[in-house]
Amino acid sequence: MSLTTIFNPIPFSSSSSSSSSSSFSIVKGTPRRVSVLYVPPQLIKTHNQPVFLMKPTFSSFHSLHSPLFHPLLSLHRRPRCPRMDSSSPPHHHSNQNKTKIIVTMGATGCGKSRLSVDLATHFPHSQIINSDKMQLYNGLDITTNKIPLHERKGVPHFLLGDLDTIDADVSPSQFRSAAGLTIANIVSRGNLPLLVGGSNSFIHALLVETFDPEVDVFTGPDSVSHLLRYDCCFLWVDVAWSVLSDYLCERVDEMLESGMLEELAQFYDPTKVGVRVGLRKAIGVPEFDEYFRKYPPWESEENERVPKEGCDQARKEVYKEAVRLIKDNTCILAKRQIGKIMRLRKAGWDLKRLDATATFRAMMMKKKNKSSSAASSDLEWRDIWEREVMEPSVKAVRRFLQ
Repeated sequence: MSLTTIFNPIPFSSSSSSSSSSSFSIVKGTPRRVSVLYVPPQLIKTHNQPVFLMKPTFSSFHSLHSPLFHPLLSLHRRPRCPRMDSSSPPHHHSNQNKTKIIVTMGATGCGKSRLSVDLATHFPHSQIINSDKMQLYNGLDITTNKIPLHERKGVPHFLLGDLDTIDADVSPSQFRSAAGLTIANIVSRGNLPLLVGGSNSFIHALLVETFDPEVDVFTGPDSVSHLLRYDCCFLWVDVAWSVLSDYLCERVDEMLESGMLEELAQFYDPTKVGVRVGLRKAIGVPEFDEYFRKYPPWESEENERVPKEGCDQARKEVYKEAVRLIKDNTCILAKRQIGKIMRLRKAGWDLKRLDATATFRAMMMKKKNKSSSAASSDLEWRDIWEREVMEPSVKAVRRFLQ
């Protein structure tokens, strides 16, 4: 691994960005000389180890095709320069000299991805880094709820579906290294990193100054550090549990109607039943193992489709049990994520809470009240989102960047 020094980074520009041409400082007091890590592709030997391809998940902007944005980082390769997860704290402790990052947090399904894209369209030079551990992997886009390409609005997304090695776990320390390199690459171009995702163990590992890969900070008492190596603006999207739990259950039904069952049928491997590593940990994979064991997808195309009225009753019951488990486990995940966020807040992380309850209540009312105009219902929940989530977020980020 070599150290490349970039001079006078060129700001990212896009025709779809905001009309404002004013620039801001990503790092207060940063000189024009920025050091970033670059791994020459010819030096990388993967040996079946998990590898991140550091590239945006779209190819509209040719300025991002330079080698700086396309190094391969082996997650198990020992760097020749200081480790990013070293226990030695950085030399700086004042936020004045730290890299600025926007961090969007929240439970699964609360609208984090929507908010991050909305913010990126408001603030030019913004680029998004995924911190959801299941969305790191390539595949199961519906099952893992990756934001569809058309909803990204041309905003570059990194570490989203980049990992092809689906049968290996990614540790917090590996994510710390990969995401840290991604942040350095983004900032070296004069762009603003937006971190978004629900894997709070990854977020903690990436942001804290001193990180011990042997310690699970969310199980021990008072082990969450409030000392961060980046200057962070935390945006916590929260939804009242009574509303969020109902929404999550409805979302599972919508995912199944959108092709989740067919996606899982193609992913199913009878030799891997019971294997819980990598992408096979995604909610939906283990829950449908029993269904596909009894109704293998290769025996009938009907086994890949959501059971309809008049179908085989036995198959319908096995299917309904798998769906029930998915809904239960999704709610358990959301509760666990909220608990970790509360631990971070208690430890001193300055999280700005954004209440999206009214937005989600309006979205669900729209689905139930089919007699109303679809256009007016869409306008209602979008207006609430803009007023109660988007506007406070924009104000917070604007103050943060000044």
